[in-house]
Amino acid sequence: MRQLLLLRHAKSSWDDPRLSDHARPLNARGRRAAAAMAAAMRELGLAPDIVLVSSARRTLQTLEALGPLEGPPLIEPMDDLYLAPWQRLLEVLRRVPDTARSVLLVGHNPGLHDLALALVGPGGMASLGAEAQRLAEAFPTAALAEFAIASPWHALSAGGGRLLRFLAPADLPEPAA
Repeated sequence: MRQLLLLRHAKSSWDDPRLSDHARPLNARGRRAAAAMAAAMRELGLAPDIVLVSSARRTLQTLEALGPLEGPPLIEPMDDLYLAPWQRLLEVLRRVPDTARSVLLVGHNPGLHDLALALVGPGGMASLGAEAQRLAEAFPTAALAEFAIASPWHALSAGGGRLLRFLAPADLPEPAA
């Protein structure tokens, strides 16, 4: 069984209108949420072998706030993940070596949310309960979805994931400053 972790970047700043969308940094709330998610991931023992991260500043800063990650994992920043639709994210995941046990993908909505919904599939969503219902409604900034994947990465397809947990920053205690 493989593990797929989907993490949306933390809340970003809109304070500098001169910055391109790609260059926007995290704001203070985003840094706190990323730190809280990092603590939760450590507590849950979530330690990816490979991290695929959008090249946008806010995703890279979200990943930095998670660190150091146990392992350490292979980290691959990718321009292709920036604002990618779910089908493109799925294509990237299919290129992960089948020897990888756990993959963390740090990206953006709407693609990340759409990928999570596609992995569960329409039939799976109805039978999954409260966490799946929360996932169906929204994928907030700094939220994490954990999936069990039975197929090899190269064969990953829509409906090919089983949602194990969905955590949003609102579910977590804020870390001490």
